[in-house]
Amino acid sequence: MVDLEYRRFSVSARDKRPLLQFLLNALEKCGCGVLRHSGPEEAPFRISFEAPDGERLGIIAYAFRANHRLTRNRPQDEHRFQVKYGTKTGELYELWQDPYEIYTTIFLGINLEEEFFVGVDPVLHSPTRFFISVEFKQSHADAISEKGWHAWERQKRDREGLDEPVEILVGGTPTSFLRYVRFERAAKGLDTGHRGLLVDKLTEIEGLRAPAAESLDRVQVPTAQMHHLASEFALEPGEILDLIASAPRLKMAVRGWVAERHLVQKLTELPDITECRAIEEDGRPDVAVSLHGSRPILIECKNTLRRPYSDGMPRVDFQRTRAAKGDPCSRYYAPGEFDMVAACLHPQTERWEFTFALTGDLDPHAKCAGKLSNKVRIDDRWSEDTIAVLERALR
Repeated sequence: MVDLEYRRFSVSARDKRPLLQFLLNALEKCGCGVLRHSGPEEAPFRISFEAPDGERLGIIAYAFRANHRLTRNRPQDEHRFQVKYGTKTGELYELWQDPYEIYTTIFLGINLEEEFFVGVDPVLHSPTRFFISVEFKQSHADAISEKGWHAWERQKRDREGLDEPVEILVGGTPTSFLRYVRFERAAKGLDTGHRGLLVDKLTEIEGLRAPAAESLDRVQVPTAQMHHLASEFALEPGEILDLIASAPRLKMAVRGWVAERHLVQKLTELPDITECRAIEEDGRPDVAVSLHGSRPILIECKNTLRRPYSDGMPRVDFQRTRAAKGDPCSRYYAPGEFDMVAACLHPQTERWEFTFALTGDLDPHAKCAGKLSNKVRIDDRWSEDTIAVLERALR
């Protein structure tokens, strides 16, 4: 086997063999032929296989045992899996991603008794400490078993009681494992809102009861649905199947930076804008615009989440993915970092449209002084009248 430069851990073959066997059996149930795989004494697992349509794929699987055990001071309906390799040192570990995009990294818990898996976003969780746990509810386990494929939002709090970023968890039974691998390949690096949109589209296109071995490439999308998807991504209808079949192009269609490109295009088309440019610097706002030759007005662009509030109002998880070491509040934005926020509604409305608000109109964080709340509701403080908000920013 060709050597790959990822960190390997020596693990108990007796403990890990059932997890490896679950993955191999799941691939076979999906109609795949396993080509090669690493042994149970080494983690993460490495597996190469051939899909029913002849495509060859590989996975690097950080797999852990999930269970439902009653634990003191924990909810009775809680399932969980513990993420642990090696000794407990508190060290941070990068979850490996193949720079050549041949192998897909998956990060999941497996319930061997009830025969289902739950996957989390390996990019969002990297780097990770080993000896953490991922929890989910009995209702999610029931939905997985009933439907064979289920996704939901999860948000937990850190040790200081501060909200961590919202994430999308995806669960399935063995017959949906190939769908999950292809989902993670396409979803690599997507923000939470578009990860949620993608999993919904996979479900919509394939159908919850689609045959396990059916390839995404072979799915026949109705003409009406093709038109809807074409409108959504602002592409010609004939390009949609190519997008679905090609992970890199699909990611190009929905990545967060596409929202920024649509924002720049929208702003540039306004007659009162005299300058508009994207800011390509880490830690800086996304766009700077000038109105009638004014000073640069700094704009931060954020995608909404896929799921709205219970009353239907769009929501934004307004925070950075990670905090600086020793300063959990650094995850949240300060009002002085930019003048206004542009919320892209595409993950929810499936249209490239925006609404705007001044940072001074947003709620302060309840626990971190001088920071903005991460729970943002798109309410009457927001406006689609771009010029009006820009004018207010200059006052």
